[in-house]
Amino acid sequence: MMRTRTGRSAVAPSPLPEARAWCPARSALTVAMAAAAMVSGLPAIASEYPVKSIRLIIPFAPGGSNDIVGRMMGMQLQERLGQAVVIDNRGGAGGVVGTEIVARASGDGYTLLVVSVAFAFNTALYKLSYDPIKAFTPVGAIGSGPNVLVVNPQLPVNSVKELIAYARANPGKLNLASAGVGSFQHLSGELFQRMAKVQMTHVPFKGGGPAMTDVIAGQSQVTIGSLIQMQGHIRSGRLKPLGVGSLKRNPTLPDVPSINEAGLPGYEATNWWGIVGPAGLTPAIVNRLNREMNESLNSADIQKRLAGEGAVPTPMTPAAFGKQIVAEIARWGQLVREAGIKGE
Repeated sequence: MMRTRTGRSAVAPSPLPEARAWCPARSALTVAMAAAAMVSGLPAIASEYPVKSIRLIIPFAPGGSNDIVGRMMGMQLQERLGQAVVIDNRGGAGGVVGTEIVARASGDGYTLLVVSVAFAFNTALYKLSYDPIKAFTPVGAIGSGPNVLVVNPQLPVNSVKELIAYARANPGKLNLASAGVGSFQHLSGELFQRMAKVQMTHVPFKGGGPAMTDVIAGQSQVTIGSLIQMQGHIRSGRLKPLGVGSLKRNPTLPDVPSINEAGLPGYEATNWWGIVGPAGLTPAIVNRLNREMNESLNSADIQKRLAGEGAVPTPMTPAAFGKQIVAEIARWGQLVREAGIKGE
């Protein structure tokens, strides 16, 4: 299907009316009437939204966790809003390319962005053309899913503690595969090494798929990646799970402890997904979108589908989602700066 770019047509200004003598009374009345018209028109505008298709930009290539979760929510919004939600994958620079498009978009509610934890740490990785807080309007959260620490089945370790002991006894000999420099896999692995006081050799790839393939083949021995992407290989026995990145166990892998409880207290590396719009999105539109999102997340069907992907729904208000974004920017930004990681 070919994509087209729609341009805004320029509207020629109307001829100026014949000049009239200024009258304070008439001017005051005109202002009052204009203000009344604007106020009375707001409910109508809110109730009519949306009147056309909505563009939902996913700033990553198809197939990853952002794409899976974003398309799932896009389908829900399409059904509930009665307008098409067009998915637009715009990958590049760890999500920055697609995010820049939305930062420049009109705040009319017809261009939205799927964000994840990458939105938070990109602030420290790249020199951005936008302010991650001021340039966007939080709409709502979708869900969260932990990373999972896995190893090649031939590696002689069966727990987080055994992996830490092995890595300490063999500094630099274990290859830690990731989806690339500055990816969530990279940062999750860096956090693990810093907290465990171990040294592994980072092997970056262009995507989580090649990183998993390298561990399955035994060229690399360790990776920490999204449970959504890993669970098929875990079930087949091609990857051995040692721990999940959430503070508690994940229902998808109930027999696998959290890294926090299995030997590295305080470790947490959890991905999350949500939707934001450009700055200037009106409260009426934000509240409408948030309500539809939260209602869909409370349905048994969407909860089951998220659980099948190793994720849990996290309905919340726009304000609460905004606070989460601010907190995540601070947390991951500190790790990036301390580790001296630079985005590619």
